Amino acid sequence: METRVMSMICVRCPVGCDIKVTAEGDEVKSVEGNSCPRALEFARDEVRNPTRVFATTVRVSGGRLPVCPVRSRGPAPKSRLFDISREVAGLTVPAPVKIGQVILADACGTGVDIIASRDLEAREVTA
Repeated sequence: METRVMSMICVRCPVGCDIKVTAEGDEVKSVEGNSCPRALEFARDEVRNPTRVFATTVRVSGGRLPVCPVRSRGPAPKSRLFDISREVAGLTVPAPVKIGQVILADACGTGVDIIASRDLEAREVTA
């Protein structure tokens, strides 16, 4: 099995240690450079199944603004972020939009919902 050495920044605590991770397949063999034990869990997750919170904007029709910020309700698989981005890019939602509103359920079959990050009112109609 191939041994890999990767440099990462651990984000499990506010320190943000520069760590060096040695892995064989999906097994972490060692972690160096960490100042707390949380880096081992972070490294295992990054090697086995890296995830990220997804954030972007979605087009809004009839809103006071043309776009609304959205994010994933939880972490999504890193390998699917471009797929999710393409799917969200094709959406237009009608105003009003409420914070926490599901914009896209089960994005790309990941089990992660894309939700609105803010309220966005409908555009006022003037006579």
